[in-house]
Amino acid sequence: MKSTELVIQQEEGLHARPASIFVRAAARFKCDVSLTAGGTTVNGKSIMGLLMLALSAGTKVTLTTDGVDEQEALVALRDMLSGNFE
Repeated sequence: MKSTELVIQQEEGLHARPASIFVRAAARFKCDVSLTAGGTTVNGKSIMGLLMLALSAGTKVTLTTDGVDEQEALVALRDMLSGNFE
């Protein structure tokens, strides 16, 4: 299991469009992906779970990956959450 803490950088936070891009990217990996913010943990491959976190700019979040490709997933998804949604 790998995890990292980061702060949401997007001015608009993680609204529907970037959340859907994140979920599609997370779904490419075999490992489990979860996000924790404010004491709530959700499946990072679930759009509803991600939107439920209501991640606004400046929110601290913990990204956790667990499985065969956990390191690759952690790096790619961390970069996305740090602002690279292209």
